[in-house]
Amino acid sequence: MTDSDMRSVVDGRVLLPGDDGFEQASKAWNLSVEQPVAAVVEARDAGDVAALVRYAGKAGLSVSAQPSGHGASGDTEGVILLRTGRLGEVEVRPEELLARVGAGVRWGEVLAAAGKHGLTGLAGSSPVVSVTGYTLGGGLSWFSRKHGFAADSVRAFDVIGADGEPARVTADSDPDLFWALRGGGGDFAVVTAIEFELHPAPALYGGRIMWPGHRTHEVFEAFRELTAEAPDELTLWFNRVRFPQAPPMVALDLAFLGTEDEGRALLGRLDRIDDVIADKRGDVAVADLGDITADPTDPAPGRSRAELLTGLDDAAAVTLLDSPIEPLVAVQIRHLGGALARQLTGAGPAGPLAEPYLLYLFGIAPTPELVAAVGAKQGWYAGELDVSGRKPYTLLAPGERAAEAFTEEDTGRLRQIKRARDPHNVLRANFPVLA
Repeated sequence: MTDSDMRSVVDGRVLLPGDDGFEQASKAWNLSVEQPVAAVVEARDAGDVAALVRYAGKAGLSVSAQPSGHGASGDTEGVILLRTGRLGEVEVRPEELLARVGAGVRWGEVLAAAGKHGLTGLAGSSPVVSVTGYTLGGGLSWFSRKHGFAADSVRAFDVIGADGEPARVTADSDPDLFWALRGGGGDFAVVTAIEFELHPAPALYGGRIMWPGHRTHEVFEAFRELTAEAPDELTLWFNRVRFPQAPPMVALDLAFLGTEDEGRALLGRLDRIDDVIADKRGDVAVADLGDITADPTDPAPGRSRAELLTGLDDAAAVTLLDSPIEPLVAVQIRHLGGALARQLTGAGPAGPLAEPYLLYLFGIAPTPELVAAVGAKQGWYAGELDVSGRKPYTLLAPGERAAEAFTEEDTGRLRQIKRARDPHNVLRANFPVLA
């Protein structure tokens, strides 16, 4: 493979090892994940994507689409890394409650456009995550308790198949592929655009409340009480945090599809916990949804692990609350349930999730030693708590397998679709279903 070979079939930028800019262009968002790719292609448009896939098929190579680098596994040896950042179309059709976005679009752009019309997409906590990658993995949103996975709101995909041919995929045109793409990962076709439902958000209340670490037990009890009876419009996340050079703290993050008065009435229990360090609750513009957790917007090295919890009994509370979290920076519990637990008509393989809570563990890991230490602590929590063994695809971490995200029946169906649509494995997701 030479630079001239690749440049003869695509108009976008082609980078090979040794080229200026190759190292930076090949990096994952998580800088602790190494991506040993054979080449990086920055597609100019969907035609470039089709040409590259045809080229790879003839050359016996594989293509891995990675819009923003989030969710990388590092399993990229010999792969052509396809960047789709220039596919930046954003179209909001408020009268149809619909959005159409290109494969390079990030959630912050969609929320800014939809929020002008009192609408929202099913975004997560970060505005810089790509809509496409997030949605192909299911997509756990602040509003998933009300509306299900982000993938459940998709109405159409524009794709390039493993044969390099473009297609528009809907529930009617290709039900098997449509089902697989709605949460089964990016193994089955390269998505160049997505059309998905928008949801009314005329009022949104949210923010973060933070207390010193000695209030951890009180905050946790309030979290358990509130989530036991929370309406589907309310999502709460409990956080133990230990930032570098800072004392232990505890926080609750929340998003509520309703007014501030309604939200404060629902959450009055929290006002009885003293020593508040910061209370940033208030009306939230849809465009500012990312401000709730203020996730980092620049790449950094870290290690995360997610587990689904079967409950939060007193034994779990001891494990979660009574030991230091170091070397982790955050131990987070997200409330699930609601629409996530229901079998939605026509849904993809991402759900339903019977488990009521998700455990998310994160540590900064700039060195191999810290990667190991963070991983060991994450493993300790997983071993001490009652976890189901299933993991949401959208939160899989390096070393984990796609099969851990799905039921055995759905895994089998996904593998059949993969073999039928891409028998030569031209397309490779971050977490391939055949691995």
